[in-house]
Amino acid sequence: MIVERTEHPSWLSNAYLVADEPGGHGVLVDGNGLVEGLLDRARRDDVTLTHVLLTHGHGDHVEGVVEAARSLGVPIVGHPAAVEGLDVEVEPIQDGAALESGPLEIQALATPGHAPGHLAFLVSGTDCLTGDALFRRTVGGTRGGGPSGFDDLRASVMERLLGLADATRLHPGHREPTTVAEEWEENPFVRVWRGLDPEGGERCRVGGEEATLVLWAGDYDGGHKAWVRFDSGAEAIVGGSQVGRLS
Repeated sequence: MIVERTEHPSWLSNAYLVADEPGGHGVLVDGNGLVEGLLDRARRDDVTLTHVLLTHGHGDHVEGVVEAARSLGVPIVGHPAAVEGLDVEVEPIQDGAALESGPLEIQALATPGHAPGHLAFLVSGTDCLTGDALFRRTVGGTRGGGPSGFDDLRASVMERLLGLADATRLHPGHREPTTVAEEWEENPFVRVWRGLDPEGGERCRVGGEEATLVLWAGDYDGGHKAWVRFDSGAEAIVGGSQVGRLS
């Protein structure tokens, strides 16, 4: 299988070409403004592209998808909620549904919590494009995922994505790939959710609200990601820059 990515130098967001083999069929996944390099690879390898897949509608993941789909004459496939308010039309796909690109079978997995209509795409049972739900050694933020964002994201990670076979290769929306087995053992959020590592108790402030800093961990951009529990009982995963540590 061919899995090639481009990474935006500022956003660190990935766009992907996924294909079965040279001379075969494939899809593009997401857009980061650097899709042309993927199209060049598809042309060099004589890959017939059949779809553009969209994990979610954040700007650093949709840049260039409309232009790519129009130039190829193929549909953009995603969840309608992901593109509300955007000038993007999608061919809807539901949780558990599959589409085919040549011999590739691509299954949509609903992975809510980070953004409306967030999907992951499992390709032929071996490779999963996780969008911004799960990254190497960290997870996505939840404040854009609605009132149940934290609970939704935890279930998306623990039940949907890490419920896949251990050897499944995970290709996130930002930075480098990983595997289910690696994240099950090494991801700090997963380790606390599994009860392997303890919760923290440091006090902090997020957006003017006081909270408990349950976990302070690294993020894909070299900064930090935090799990916080507000005094109201609500929980969230936020970027470290949003956290004011009180001690």
